[in-house]
Amino acid sequence: MAKICKICEKKSAMGRQYKKLISKYDPTPKVRKYPNLQWVTIPKDVTKEDYKEFAGKRILACTKCIKALSKDR
Repeated sequence: MAKICKICEKKSAMGRQYKKLISKYDPTPKVRKYPNLQWVTIPKDVTKEDYKEFAGKRILACTKCIKALSKDR
C-alpha cells in the first residue's frame, strides 16, 4: 500500500539534519519523512467538489485534508 493521500496526493519527502560540531557541520544520513495519514470515511452527503468522488468510501487521507473536510464553507 502506497503512503499517499488520496485527496491531495501528498507523499513522502527526503529530509536531512545538520549538526554543528565546534567549527564543522556533521553530515547525517538522509531520513524519509512520511505524511500523517489516517483512515477516514467520507460521508455520502459531502458538499465539497474535491471529496465528491470519494463519497461513502473509506480512504487514507492526510490530517490537513481531514481538517478541511470538517469545515463547512
